[in-house]
Amino acid sequence: MEGLVAMGLSFYKGKKVFITGHTGFKGSWMCKILKLYGANVLGYSLDAPTKPNLFEIANISKGIKSEINDIRDLDNLKKSILNFQPEIVIHMAAQPIVIESYRNPVYTYETNVMGTVNVLECIRLCESVKSVIVVTTDKVYKNNEWQYGYREIDELNGYDPYSNSKSCAELVTSSYINSFFQDKNVAISTVRAGNVIGGGDFASDRIIPDCVRAAIDKKSIVIRNPYSIRPFQHVLEPLMAYLMIAEKQYKNKKYAGSYNIGPNDSDCIETGVLAKIFCEKWGELSWESGHVVGPHEANYLKLDCSKIKSVYGWSPKWSAEKAIEKVIEWTKCYIDNSDINVCMEKQIKEYLLGVK
Repeated sequence: MEGLVAMGLSFYKGKKVFITGHTGFKGSWMCKILKLYGANVLGYSLDAPTKPNLFEIANISKGIKSEINDIRDLDNLKKSILNFQPEIVIHMAAQPIVIESYRNPVYTYETNVMGTVNVLECIRLCESVKSVIVVTTDKVYKNNEWQYGYREIDELNGYDPYSNSKSCAELVTSSYINSFFQDKNVAISTVRAGNVIGGGDFASDRIIPDCVRAAIDKKSIVIRNPYSIRPFQHVLEPLMAYLMIAEKQYKNKKYAGSYNIGPNDSDCIETGVLAKIFCEKWGELSWESGHVVGPHEANYLKLDCSKIKSVYGWSPKWSAEKAIEKVIEWTKCYIDNSDINVCMEKQIKEYLLGVK
């Protein structure tokens, strides 16, 4: 694909990459990117969590190896990784919804904590692995409702079961690094990104999928907490950053660490503002506040991304407004029964080439 080699991303051609959570929204986009790079991908995950879902719509399984299994099953996971002998592991499998974690906390902890333990244990036993990305969330930090962004050195202590389970996954990873990987040629980084938006997300209790469903049904968008401030970013922002980190630390272990990945301060906006932009871009659509008393959620959340900018020279490419435009572009392609893969490849190429 034109632009990939020019961007230095030919590194992944022929590389064996093991991805957990490959049937999810972010996992599907990641598999799509890696297929374009020419990587040899094995995905390990449960069935896609929604109907419809991007994994099936874009026929992501074509051109990769796909194993439907549970990350909590250590024996099967071990067999899969040891048989595949990957060079790179990207651990994305998770129970990712805050409200669902209140409904089902045990499953959330089993998946997000013990799932991470299982992945790291398999990596410990697999000599082929050189680079590992453990995906957590921007919500791993103890939220003090600060006006400034959280840094990688700030306290990890998420409030709700989802956020807390991801804080635990960070601690598990740190322990495994210290206990088992100090003297091995394996580079492991944790990456903290959240509030990712993009075409193909059909999850419940997320702002953009709710906007899309309302637009398709020609109904007003109901916003649960319109004044919550979140670091919204297009899905390609963190995914490309994950791949950049995985490549750099594969070549030089000194690049391994923990990294925040988020938008510029101007794109840390209220959910009501995000809905307003979506309505303006879609046309003939409105939103309303549907605030109800429910489980605790943070009101203000922002990341300080100085570290990844300093170490890698990284910076976000697309604003929240641009990200919404891309969501709408994908959604209208989907509604019109147009070729989703063409749309996704176009957006990936535009991102790589820095199209504003």
